Amino acid sequence: MTAKRTRVALLPTCVVDTVAPQVGIATVRVLRRLGMDVRVPEAATCCGQPAWNAGFAADAAKVARHTLRALADAPADVVCVPAGSCATMIKVFWPELFHVVGDETSRRTAEALAPKVREFSELVGDAGGHYEHTVAYHHSCHMLRELGLRESPERALASLDGCTTADWPGADRCCGFGGLFSVKQPEISVAMADDKVDGIEASGAGVLVGCDQSCLMHLEGRLRKRGSTLPVRHLAEVLDEAQS
Repeated sequence: MTAKRTRVALLPTCVVDTVAPQVGIATVRVLRRLGMDVRVPEAATCCGQPAWNAGFAADAAKVARHTLRALADAPADVVCVPAGSCATMIKVFWPELFHVVGDETSRRTAEALAPKVREFSELVGDAGGHYEHTVAYHHSCHMLRELGLRESPERALASLDGCTTADWPGADRCCGFGGLFSVKQPEISVAMADDKVDGIEASGAGVLVGCDQSCLMHLEGRLRKRGSTLPVRHLAEVLDEAQS
């Protein structure tokens, strides 16, 4: 008897959709190689995090409600989100958001959905493969502090033959992106990013890796501004390359 395949509803995230579609493609490839049935609910859009973080609860709820319905209706065992910040919004802050706006029906639906939500690295385990690089891994804020996920991405990288992880100061410090924070406080945001880039460059790592494309986009921007050509990769891209 054939074992039932885990059905995964993938929410690629807005940043991946708009600036890094290759991350979404890599995510699907990796999960399918691990035997999962991956589908993207076409009606799902944004999780509402930008508006929520900016204090516009009603606007955030309008966007989030639409995506909530799409994910709740998807025939899936797991909802995969390849970004700690968006996974946190859905898993942790959606119930709070809908409570704030007085939408108790959506709040209950969000609470029922939350146990199914997994950040990408939680699903890959000891993925395995070959990746002959020394990597600097960036622990993004929401993923580390709200979801408590430190070991899952480290475990995935440790499972790759030839891959070593550099020990560098500031690996778990904020990169300075913080959504609208980088727009409202650009000087502070750049200083925080440069502090991390200093540590990355001093580590001797050949690749910067993370699980949040927004953080990686921010750090890559500073690297390129400073003249660095250091490759920047989402964990999904690393695993996809390692398994190819």
